[in-house]
Amino acid sequence: MITLTTDFGLRGPYVGEMKAAMLRLNPEAVMVDVSHSITRHSVLEGSFVMEQVVKYSPEGTVHVGVIDPGVGTERRAVIIEGEQFLVVPDNGLATLPLKHIKARKAWEIDFEKVKRFTKWEISSTFHGRDVFGPVGALLDAWVEPEKLGKEIPLESLIRLDIEPRREDDLWLLKVIYVDDFGNVILNLEGYERPREVELVDLGLKIPYLDTYGQVKPGELLALPGSHDYLEIAINQGSAAERLGLKVGDVVRVRLI
Repeated sequence: MITLTTDFGLRGPYVGEMKAAMLRLNPEAVMVDVSHSITRHSVLEGSFVMEQVVKYSPEGTVHVGVIDPGVGTERRAVIIEGEQFLVVPDNGLATLPLKHIKARKAWEIDFEKVKRFTKWEISSTFHGRDVFGPVGALLDAWVEPEKLGKEIPLESLIRLDIEPRREDDLWLLKVIYVDDFGNVILNLEGYERPREVELVDLGLKIPYLDTYGQVKPGELLALPGSHDYLEIAINQGSAAERLGLKVGDVVRVRLI
């Protein structure tokens, strides 16, 4: 199985081109579209979305992620092998998925080696079609990573700076995702359950509950969410709009 996560959108031909290139190399490939609507260039958002799928995918799954604002530059294209494979630009996109695959090895993809399989040139602006997609298809067809690149140290991979930080009794947290309902997901997991969550800079204290319907429509709440991260929500409304928050914002939080 190959999963696909990109910021290509669905209006243009890009997703179709990438899939066509992959099927040309591996006609039996089973592909799962995770999302092609990641906010343009948002590596953090893409990393979160890929993580959620990795957590529930079977061993051997190949995850192709293309959120790649540095396409055509000297940034590396990489394969990461563990219980599952990640095929991504080396720009931090692998940060959250790496928590779950028990990574053993990594390779920098060699474009000349890829061209020996594809038999076509590589565009400087569309590595999803010409590099990442084909590499994912080849891995799924049991081509060994050694035939596609050179091994590099796992510790050399770029990782996003998204560790939650403590400041006295406050958490300095980052918004890592806003879903289509406007729920705000913060980078805190494994915390002791509070009674309330204080959004310090907004001067708000909100109840910590288990699900949205435990407050009236239009009211704020905090909850564990379905992804095990701290979530801020509004019952039948958008917390992101109400609070003016977006991916990457830093939020000072006190758990009470």
